[in-house]
Amino acid sequence: MVKGVSIIFLQAVIILISLVTVALLIWLPLTEGRAANLSLFHIYSDPFVLYSYTGSIAFFIALYKAFKLLGYVRQNKVVTTESVKALRSIKYCAVLIGILIVLAGMYIRFFHNKEDDPAGFLAICTVAAFASVVVAAAAALFEKVLQNAVDMKSENDLTI
Repeated sequence: MVKGVSIIFLQAVIILISLVTVALLIWLPLTEGRAANLSLFHIYSDPFVLYSYTGSIAFFIALYKAFKLLGYVRQNKVVTTESVKALRSIKYCAVLIGILIVLAGMYIRFFHNKEDDPAGFLAICTVAAFASVVVAAAAALFEKVLQNAVDMKSENDLTI
């Protein structure tokens, strides 16, 4: 009972993270300094905003796979190939997100307006890229452990 409630709570947290992220993706471009003089079309068709939206697809895929993985845990189907595939997808998404963040940081570092100071943005990029690497490493570790458990389970099923 407690396990099911905690998993449902974690799934609700994933949904909340998704909703907050969507809200930020809509709201943050409007708060940019140069957005005051632009129409909505020009704000949301900015190449960097479109890059952020494209990069967020991997984030939402990873959240969806984490939601599915928690569903497998709730159904006691952890040691399955579906769980391994979900972890593998999370790992690939985390690596892709890290690469996209580093590329965005490099773009801002080398092509920013010389009157602006990109230090804050680059610090956020560094922290976010590091967090993405940590998530990818953890997902890879759990994937390997879970794959070994699936292999052992299939061997035991064949023996019996």
